[in-house]
Amino acid sequence: MKIFHTVKDLQQAMASVNGNVGFVPTMGALHKGHLSLIDKARSENDVVVASIFVNPIQFNNPDDLAKYPRTLEADCALLERTGCDIVFAPSEEEMYPEGKDVAFENDIAGKLDFGMLDKVMEGAFRPGHFNGVAVVVRRLFDIVKPTVAYFGKKDLQQVSIIRCMVLLLKLPVRIEICPVVREFDGLAISSRNTLLTHEGRIVAPQIHRILSEVIATGGSVEFVKSRVVSELEDYFKVDYFEIVDCETLKSVPAFWIVGGCDEAGSGCSGGQATNGAGSGCSGCGSGQATACVAVWLGNIRLIDNLNVSLKLGANTELSCSERKSA
Repeated sequence: MKIFHTVKDLQQAMASVNGNVGFVPTMGALHKGHLSLIDKARSENDVVVASIFVNPIQFNNPDDLAKYPRTLEADCALLERTGCDIVFAPSEEEMYPEGKDVAFENDIAGKLDFGMLDKVMEGAFRPGHFNGVAVVVRRLFDIVKPTVAYFGKKDLQQVSIIRCMVLLLKLPVRIEICPVVREFDGLAISSRNTLLTHEGRIVAPQIHRILSEVIATGGSVEFVKSRVVSELEDYFKVDYFEIVDCETLKSVPAFWIVGGCDEAGSGCSGGQATNGAGSGCSGCGSGQATACVAVWLGNIRLIDNLNVSLKLGANTELSCSERKSA
């Protein structure tokens, strides 16, 4: 495995690459979720590239940026064992030679109109966050020039923003969305989990338990939302819990919830977007919405989501596109 820290050195190496390039952009502090993306990329491409860069312009809270784990040496060891070919680990100056503030203000990706995608859920609590994400991902795509880029569904809203950016800028890359990876007790794997206290780590799996149990019980959207929030508040400070259309991320209207599941399975499927080809849902299947949640456990913010099966009536199951015209 080769490690590069400058755009020039990376692109010189990439110039001799033949075949498809799978790309996994990360901020480091790698875990099983990241490695599952590397595995997927390895199985589908000739060359696998991962980036490690803690992007300062997507952090709203300077303290959050300061305490974000930085474990480059350990991350590279994991990537090499998982079959990654190339790691790009640039400095802030390499990614933003004009300065991060100028990059945030002037980069074309930071000026895109994402409609409501960047204004709901995470966008309402983290203004400017997705503009920072779009800027760094566009620059990484321009540097690496991947055939396919792989992202985890845990960050569903972020992936929706990236898909939208790819379409708006007509970037020649396919976006592949991969399943949420969980710990044995249901907690969605995240780099932030390492910041939890021992007591917090015991409590955190309640997020997935509550979502799974309440959604499996079913009922109206409003009933499920009310019950989930009520139960979550016994353990967490809740920023939001929404059940959203898997394409638009808008709250779904008064449908009936008939169950849910994590990923591909009965009634659930993964999703992908090609460069404008097709209109598949962001990680949803026919008759699916997504339940999205963000909570605070002490000073650590955790997010998760779960596919939700909807019906309009006793025997009528709707697809995302059908719901939008209903």
